[in-house]
Amino acid sequence: MKIVESDFSDQIIKFVKNQLGNIFFFNHIAVVELHEGIHFDKSNAHVIINELNSYFGNSQPYGVIANRINSYSINLLETTLYKKLAKNLFAYGVVGHDLPSKMNAEIESGFCSSEKVDYDTISEAINTVYNKIKNSGAFTLN
Repeated sequence: MKIVESDFSDQIIKFVKNQLGNIFFFNHIAVVELHEGIHFDKSNAHVIINELNSYFGNSQPYGVIANRINSYSINLLETTLYKKLAKNLFAYGVVGHDLPSKMNAEIESGFCSSEKVDYDTISEAINTVYNKIKNSGAFTLN
C-alpha cells in the first residue's frame, strides 16, 4: 500500500519527488518509496539523504521507513556510508508488500545495527519507528 492510500496520508507535511522516488515527510519520520528498478548506492544516495538532512536539520533525531511498493536494489555493503551521511537517523524500517520485497526487507534487517527493521504493514512500521524515537528521550515529540 502506498503511503498516500493509508490512514496516515492526511498527516503528510511535505512531499518531494525526485529521480529516485518519492519522499513523504511527517513530524519525525520520512517514508521513502523508491521507483521500480532503481539501484540505490553511494553514487545516488545523496539525492535522498540530502532531502532528509534538509528537512530534519542537524540535530533532530528522525526515522525513515522504506515502503517497498516497487522492486529495487540497494547496495547493503555501503550501509555504513548511508548512516554517516544521514547523521541524525535514529530508527529505520522496511515494509515488504509481497514475498520478494519481504525477503529483501529481512536481508536489509540483517545489515542494520538496530533490532528488527522489517515490517508487514505501513502502520506497524510507522508506529514502531515513531515509538523508538519517542522512547529515546532525545527530545519531546508533538
